[in-house]
Amino acid sequence: MDAKPLRTGGQVEDILVRYQNTVYGLALARTGSRADAEDVFQEVFLRLFKSSTDFNDNEHLKAWLLRVTIQRCNDFHRAVNRRQTENIDDCRELSQNIPQDYSELWSAVNSLPDNQRTAVHLFYAEGYSTEEIAEIMDCQPSTVRTWLHRGRKELKTMLE
Repeated sequence: MDAKPLRTGGQVEDILVRYQNTVYGLALARTGSRADAEDVFQEVFLRLFKSSTDFNDNEHLKAWLLRVTIQRCNDFHRAVNRRQTENIDDCRELSQNIPQDYSELWSAVNSLPDNQRTAVHLFYAEGYSTEEIAEIMDCQPSTVRTWLHRGRKELKTMLE
């Protein structure tokens, strides 16, 4: 059985251009550190380069990228020898293109626990349904709905 050839640099570059903001934004939201987000970003696209996965369409590819991003972020959180990182409040990139009216909201979102923050990000920023988020995060749709409910409740408390 012949092994499938790896993706070409050009193929990965096209995908990178299309999904770089999505992958980096999720990595930054999950890690709270530009340096860690950049590491995750690089590892996600390196993994794509080495992967022989056939994608049915762009949504399948995007879901794969988001799933790998979440997995790599979880790996960073589990790492024993984590280095000192910047506080997410110091990262202006998250609110750079957000109208002033929303910067307080996204600041509050960034203070949510990982699962709630990821669910809120994927639901509101990326437009995924709870069923799609459940597939990406490898959990039940009811769990995603619970994270969204708790996240909204926490955000309401923080913003009042």
